[in-house]
Amino acid sequence: MLQDIKEKDYQINSKKPVNGLKYFVETYGCQMNEYDSELVANILVDLGYSKSNKIEEADAIFLNTCAIREKAQETVHNRLDSLAYLKKQKKHLIIGVLGCMAQNLKDVLLESKPYVDIILGPDSYRKLPEIIKFRSSNINHIVDTKLSKYEIYDDLFPNRKDGINAWISIMRGCDKFCTFCIVPFTRGRERSRSISSVIKEAKNIVKSGYKEITLLGQNVNSYSTSEGDFPVLLDELGKIKEIKRIRYTSPHPRDIDEDLLDVMLKHKNICNQIHLPLQAGSSRILKRMNRTYTKEDFLNLVDIIKNKIPNCGLSTDVIVGFPGETDEEFQETLEVISKVKFDTAFMFKYSSRPGTKASHYTDHISEDIKQSRLQTLIEFQQKISLMNNRKKIGLDLDVVIEKTSKKSENQWAGRTESNTWVIFDKKSNYKIGDIVNINILDARGITLFGKIN
Repeated sequence: MLQDIKEKDYQINSKKPVNGLKYFVETYGCQMNEYDSELVANILVDLGYSKSNKIEEADAIFLNTCAIREKAQETVHNRLDSLAYLKKQKKHLIIGVLGCMAQNLKDVLLESKPYVDIILGPDSYRKLPEIIKFRSSNINHIVDTKLSKYEIYDDLFPNRKDGINAWISIMRGCDKFCTFCIVPFTRGRERSRSISSVIKEAKNIVKSGYKEITLLGQNVNSYSTSEGDFPVLLDELGKIKEIKRIRYTSPHPRDIDEDLLDVMLKHKNICNQIHLPLQAGSSRILKRMNRTYTKEDFLNLVDIIKNKIPNCGLSTDVIVGFPGETDEEFQETLEVISKVKFDTAFMFKYSSRPGTKASHYTDHISEDIKQSRLQTLIEFQQKISLMNNRKKIGLDLDVVIEKTSKKSENQWAGRTESNTWVIFDKKSNYKIGDIVNINILDARGITLFGKIN
């Protein structure tokens, strides 16, 4: 018999219950999930676990999941199916499903994956130590998917991998209720961390050798506390000169104002780059999506940004094939993209999510039409990205070295302030994390090529 263990059934105890055991965390989805996985890793390390680089050697396996698109869910289901054999081989093995899919599809998981031991929603990670102790002496499943009005993990910090860029989650949840999005139902309502907590984490990150931070939130610029709003937080972070670059994602167009743009101009370490989700170019479709802005509002905002910050890099999200979208309305999306000339875009076919308002619409678009529109959009945006990048040939741009190029051990890969990747030959006197000035020689697709000045 499956058992849903409620919060009242256990008490949190920080004493380490395990030694010599290994954990493995696998992450699906967005940057917020990446951050949450780092939180979970820190909790497990405090619990006495050590990280395993091989899933087969782990004593506890956690999949941190995404429910935004159907394909992501299918991937998790397939991965869980592949883990069933490990459970047969290692009876003590703990398999857990975390995050949005756990929150939204717990009943499906319990029914179809009886070997899954723990199912935790995004607000339940703090309870993990006691849940693991409870699971070690109990044969029943443990489910905790209660959403919290208050949980922001203000006093918990991630166990990060080595790298150049560190994510900082500054808020959780979403109040926008776009009709296509399941996030408000899987992550709850908006609540924000204290400014002091974010500043503390940022300073710790700098001490650990990171050069860049990216602030995260479902609607990051909706951040609001008694200490101040998002521009206030960004201003405080900009004063930490040891942070070489500061980015944020994803903002909502309705919440971007000139105060935010003024703060970006004030600090050299705040990148002149904004991810500005469009979603659709038709005002009618935007209204159906409950995006709370029109096509004209969006284009006016772009004009304000470009006038205020002329060299600001712009990226976006676009959904094609939303229920009821006509060929003419899809053309409106192409027209907006043509006017704005985004540097890059993340483009998706509409994916119906059970529980959202849009899932109840009756005028869904066929898969063939959605695929055709997506392909048209991708090819259209590729031409714009290449055109934008060709304009940078001959310029000298500062680039943070992030890694060795995938195609050559003799080349570095790094990003500009506007978030464009640059490939260039290595020099022995430089290392990962250094900021180098690059003369741009060529542009191919969304990538620039250059040489160190």
